[in-house]
Amino acid sequence: MTPTIKDVAAHAGFSIATVSRAINAPHTVNPATLAKVREAVETLRFRPSPLGRQLRGERTRLVGVVLPTLAHPVFAECLQGIDELAAAAGFRLMLTTTQYDTGRERRAVDMLRAQRVEGLILTVADADSHPLLDELDADGPPYVLMHNDTQHRPAVSVDNREAASDGVRMLIAHGHRRILMLSTPLPASDRVRQRHAGYVHAMQQAGLAPEPMLEIDTAADALPPSVLARLTNGARRPTALFCCNDLLAMVVMRGLRHARVRVPQEMSILGFDGLAMGALLAPPLASIGTPNRETGRMAWRQLTASIGGECTGAAPRLVLPHTLCEGGTIAAIASAPLADVAHITHIAHLARVSHEDGEFELP
Repeated sequence: MTPTIKDVAAHAGFSIATVSRAINAPHTVNPATLAKVREAVETLRFRPSPLGRQLRGERTRLVGVVLPTLAHPVFAECLQGIDELAAAAGFRLMLTTTQYDTGRERRAVDMLRAQRVEGLILTVADADSHPLLDELDADGPPYVLMHNDTQHRPAVSVDNREAASDGVRMLIAHGHRRILMLSTPLPASDRVRQRHAGYVHAMQQAGLAPEPMLEIDTAADALPPSVLARLTNGARRPTALFCCNDLLAMVVMRGLRHARVRVPQEMSILGFDGLAMGALLAPPLASIGTPNRETGRMAWRQLTASIGGECTGAAPRLVLPHTLCEGGTIAAIASAPLADVAHITHIAHLARVSHEDGEFELP
């Protein structure tokens, strides 16, 4: 009986999809896996008529991109950076979104692998403990993560913990002692956890008590009364808010304006992302800036180096610089030593200048 690809898969101990990729796109498969598949092909004398063309590894020049959403400008800016370099190199992108749903992430990757993509660029819910990424590490194709701040996977990101700490220290230097962190309801997001760890570290370093993180649904038309009460009532109400992203900060600014709370005179606000639209607000949003377009470009370069065999093993982790953009939503409290305010403002200025003079560029 003539052997089939199913027989080859059973002999090699891999799935049919893995064997198909090893035959049709060998450059996307782990070398150890490829060797086992080729041994099974030879042992079973698997010889379909197109085998010669397949074993030469005809390339698809397809790359899969898996993002949580395109509704958030951060990911749209990353995609722009990827697309610019992909088009110049003659590659096509296949894009899918997952809403941080691990089931959708798996289905998306399975679909893209079936299309014989040569590599993947992804942002996932939790990069450190993700079985899907373990499978890609063992079985390919090569991948690079964007914005997932992990030391254990090939990734391009800022240091979220340090960036958050820098931002909270800036608030502290302006005299704020009651600082509350606000988050979107994304408990699976590793970036939210790291930013919260940075908030806690900065508060404890200053001898201040960190508050439990408050979650807010950015899809709501207005801030819930319970949230407004927490932000505006009582002697222990916060004087400054650290929002885990700029879109959340904008929602909070709108809610406070409707509640007739003045920003920054009565409440200072700090975002995270450095979105260009934040500068168009009145007052302009203070934020921790991340180089989103450059993150996409560097992820592309990391991935194509792996596809082209320019680097052996997994692509290294790359940490890009963040910036402090003071904006107009932070006001100093009278108790802040003027020297501290001047010092942190100088640091923010130097961060912007060094970033602009370096090799990285903001969108």
